[in-house]
Amino acid sequence: MNNAKSKLNTLIMLLPWLLTFLVFWFYPLLYSAYMSMTEYNTLTGEAFWVGLDNYKNMLSDELFWKALTNTSIFTLGSVPITTALAIFMANVLNKKFIRLKDFFRAAYFMPSVTALVVIALIFTNLYSIDGYVNSLVQMLGFSGTERGWLAEPSTSLMSIMAMDIWMASGYYMVLFLAGMQTISNDLYEAAELSGASPMRQFWEITFPLLRPTLMFVLIINSIKSFQVFVEVFVMTKGGPLHSTTTLVYQVYENAFKESDLMGYASAIAYTLFMILIVFSLIQMKVLREK
Repeated sequence: MNNAKSKLNTLIMLLPWLLTFLVFWFYPLLYSAYMSMTEYNTLTGEAFWVGLDNYKNMLSDELFWKALTNTSIFTLGSVPITTALAIFMANVLNKKFIRLKDFFRAAYFMPSVTALVVIALIFTNLYSIDGYVNSLVQMLGFSGTERGWLAEPSTSLMSIMAMDIWMASGYYMVLFLAGMQTISNDLYEAAELSGASPMRQFWEITFPLLRPTLMFVLIINSIKSFQVFVEVFVMTKGGPLHSTTTLVYQVYENAFKESDLMGYASAIAYTLFMILIVFSLIQMKVLREK
């Protein structure tokens, strides 16, 4: 009797979360799967069943492959650099002899809690033809860009990646720092007694014991990078020449700018969902094996 009452109380406590999950996550997930197989008109609300035609059209759409390529470049380019930089900063700020550690931790973490739109607007000005970045490059003796870093197809995506790395590194630094502080000092003291250098201590003690944190950071950072949207929407609108068009931005363009392409946008979104699942499972398998 007490066991049944305890289960009932647990269910009642979980009910607000379960209702939120069903209404705002599970139902939209299923409904978007249905919409991806229809030709849905947002103006009239009419939906015509087309089966897998949206997925077939997606595979023959050059813009989809361009967006997938841009998204992959953004993820594979920013995630390793962000992770390596975050580990480096965390390792430095974890040292006892570093002064003003709390100040530097807060300073590095600050960009990650600042509104992304604000940061994007600031960097848009920095990347302009008369901006600080172009002026600094010219001061160093290089030519810079003629129309601004965001207006050149060869530099636009790289510029957004650089901003994202700067903004996100502090957040992941805090996660790695928390992981490092759970490692026992006895291990480092034993390593020092055996004559291990600080570099060897890092590779033999710190890095292996950070594996759970590393796996968590890589997965959430990869998911965030695959879903990049705000930066593109604010800074470039997918241009120039679709050089910064990503999958989520393409979903937005099709879903909210074309009245009859909501089904096609849902197909792209579901494809991205499956890519994220496969990519995350691969990361988990590789990190667990190593």
